Amino acid sequence: MSVLKKATAAAAGSLFLLGAVAGPSQAADNNTLNDGLVNVTVGDITVEDAVDINVAASVAANLCDVADIGSVAVLGEAVDATGTEQTVCDSATGPVRIVNN
Repeated sequence: MSVLKKATAAAAGSLFLLGAVAGPSQAADNNTLNDGLVNVTVGDITVEDAVDINVAASVAANLCDVADIGSVAVLGEAVDATGTEQTVCDSATGPVRIVNN
């Protein structure tokens, strides 16, 4: 095998391995924390999908008959920042939760 073919094969192999290693790290960077959007669920049903935190707070407060939308918005901000879902209340049809989108 000529030196040129060996060099070409080595370069192609290196690029292939580099792509295999770079792929997972790029996927790990794709998250939705701190994007200002959350979901509202009732039981196992998504009522609002990827909506602004204030919209989600208004919907959840309405479903839970909570007058202070601001306190529900604080829960939404915590969910968006951490990814940890928060239960706003327990309704007859299931828990009303704010979850990360």
